[in-house]
Amino acid sequence: MAMQWIYRLLLAFNETSLILVVFFIKEQYYFCFLDKFPIWVSYIVWILLPVVTTGTSLILKRFLRDDSIEKQPLDIRRANNSFLSSSLLYFAVAFPISTTELLWFAYFILFVFSFFSQAIYFNSIYLIFGYKFYYVTTADNVKILLVSKKKIKTTKELPKLKRINDLTFIDV
Repeated sequence: MAMQWIYRLLLAFNETSLILVVFFIKEQYYFCFLDKFPIWVSYIVWILLPVVTTGTSLILKRFLRDDSIEKQPLDIRRANNSFLSSSLLYFAVAFPISTTELLWFAYFILFVFSFFSQAIYFNSIYLIFGYKFYYVTTADNVKILLVSKKKIKTTKELPKLKRINDLTFIDV
């Protein structure tokens, strides 16, 4: 149970960290240990931080409990494009923020809402790692998000799963 809670915290950070990256690059923040290099090297590090934490969450998924979708899946559809607007929202929020204090205030609100809403997780960085997002509709007409590296065309092809929360699963 503790591992699932830690995993959910990490997922909420991964989902919302793009707002930090955009702000830090916009304000030209750099890493002191990279001051001998051009500033774009720091930008690359800023961009890589959410990629690394997302990679970490993918490694840690093995500690989540094995599970399956309880009700018979009736339909499966790709969901990759459904979440693009929420990823772009972080860019729109970060640009007008002018102070670090305002950034942390806005980030805290987004993080808290992201963590507690957790109806469905989406992290666009998963796409870089080759994951795809699917909506699975069950016999009870419940829509579940499935995150998988596998190309799934029918409900009979569902892989072994780990449960992130009630409505989100990731393949093993």
